[in-house]
Amino acid sequence: MTTEAGAKPDARLAARQSSRPPRPPRPPRQLRRGLGWLPLRQPLPQRARLLLGLVLPALLLAFWCVASYGHLVPASFLPSPTEVVRGTLQLFYQHELGQAILTSTLRILTAFGLAAVVALPLGVAMGAFEPVNRIFEPILAPLRYMPISAFIPLLILWFGIYNTQKIAFLFLGVFVYLLPVVVSAIRAVPEEYVQTAYTLGASRLQVIRTVLLPAALPDIFDSFRVMNAISWTYVILAEAVNPGQSLGYIVQLAYTHGRPQWSFAGLLVIGGIGLATDALIRGANRILFRWREQDA
Repeated sequence: MTTEAGAKPDARLAARQSSRPPRPPRPPRQLRRGLGWLPLRQPLPQRARLLLGLVLPALLLAFWCVASYGHLVPASFLPSPTEVVRGTLQLFYQHELGQAILTSTLRILTAFGLAAVVALPLGVAMGAFEPVNRIFEPILAPLRYMPISAFIPLLILWFGIYNTQKIAFLFLGVFVYLLPVVVSAIRAVPEEYVQTAYTLGASRLQVIRTVLLPAALPDIFDSFRVMNAISWTYVILAEAVNPGQSLGYIVQLAYTHGRPQWSFAGLLVIGGIGLATDALIRGANRILFRWREQDA
């Protein structure tokens, strides 16, 4: 009797436990680290990305307004947002800021295109064929460690002080950084792809055209965003001598007239153009290499 009475609660407990859904296993400690409010290398929802991206700009704008409108700092040190907007309009209507933007943009596009035309085939050859790499690497590698500004006197001596000198300077600034990216992207293609192409009867040129280039182009194109940032960083330095009607002229105009609001306006314009061109490159990358976005 005692055994039967004691067995009833056990049967009820077993039935109750069997009716419950199984508890999911706890993730390992390494995975639990990324599941909190600050995920480790995990994507965020679109709304969260937008909100977090606005936090720091909003704080900086608030600090700028408080410091300038509250007269915490002199206007010669930090002009107010209103003065910067007024200075931007003055540059557009009185000093042809639109023409300056067009001139500098054309110089950057020309230099960027020339650098890509030279760096892409040379980088592919250096990445695919080690003898070619051994020939060019001792000459091109030291260029990455030389300050580009040191070439300005030489470029003036070789090309003068006009448009060719500025394009040559921008070309050099982009080329020395783009070439190693192309070489690294070609070498990063898995060797299994190359051997598979050889097994199917492909020649060396066919392997380059159908295997190496398609696999490396997404990384190379993505590096154009960095090259674009480098171009807009160097454009004022390139236009320091005889700038003509360019963004370098606008920066010098702000200095000679003692107008800090014009300097801020020029910086905001250059930063805005850089962000716009970066968005264009990123959008083109998604369109041209949509398969990569799907895989990611």
